[in-house]
Amino acid sequence: MNIVVTVKQVPDPNTPPRFFTIDAAAKHVLAPAGIPPVMNGYDANALEEAIRLKEQRGARVTAVSVGDAASRDTLRRAIALGAHAAVHVEGPPDLDGGGTAEGLAAAIGKLGEVDLVLCGRQASDTDGGQVLFELAERLGWPTVSPIKRIVQVEEGALVVDRITEEGSRRVRVELPALIGVSSEANQPRYPALKGVLIAKRAEIPTWRRADLGLGDPEPRVAVRRLYVESREARTEFVAGDSPAAIGAKLAERMREAGLL
Repeated sequence: MNIVVTVKQVPDPNTPPRFFTIDAAAKHVLAPAGIPPVMNGYDANALEEAIRLKEQRGARVTAVSVGDAASRDTLRRAIALGAHAAVHVEGPPDLDGGGTAEGLAAAIGKLGEVDLVLCGRQASDTDGGQVLFELAERLGWPTVSPIKRIVQVEEGALVVDRITEEGSRRVRVELPALIGVSSEANQPRYPALKGVLIAKRAEIPTWRRADLGLGDPEPRVAVRRLYVESREARTEFVAGDSPAAIGAKLAERMREAGLL
């Protein structure tokens, strides 16, 4: 089984919002200096599922990322965690979902025979959750997302538990297929020292869009306005000799404020 895992490098979601700034001219958010980006959390869950299939069934795992040169750090982490190989597809850091899916689809096509693509259900920096569906459309493959468990691997098919509003639903999907993995699926492992050493020596090719037969990306999403809303909050404590007195004073204050 040949598995491709799509990974994205994102700003650390644990960074306090006050450290981010906005580039008004370029119309995008600037990550803070000194805080390194990380692998998207859901993509780490997808990678963990792929590595488990590698350990259980001898699957071959290739990580693919679209982005600037900094994305190679996330690909090295994927190798350190257990991926056999990685491919970097060159692209601007602010590429929209359509351009990302286009680059990923072309790279997967160049890799040859692929049985399964595992993606995170969405990216923590945009929470869009659109790339995997457009990627599946470009590949012409069925997709199931979000899933919380791969139940069984059959000959030419997977059985998975898909998350629904009511709970979950068991689904059988024929391969090749694309699966969107949620955080309920597993707890991603930490890289072992041996894996880190392997990742440092690994050769990660960079495929340019021209190498994949693609032209310059045409953005389909444009940010027209960015703003940071600030609000002032005040707290007033209402005191009284009894609960009834406190309630009466609170009601009076709410009437004065126009809330009642």
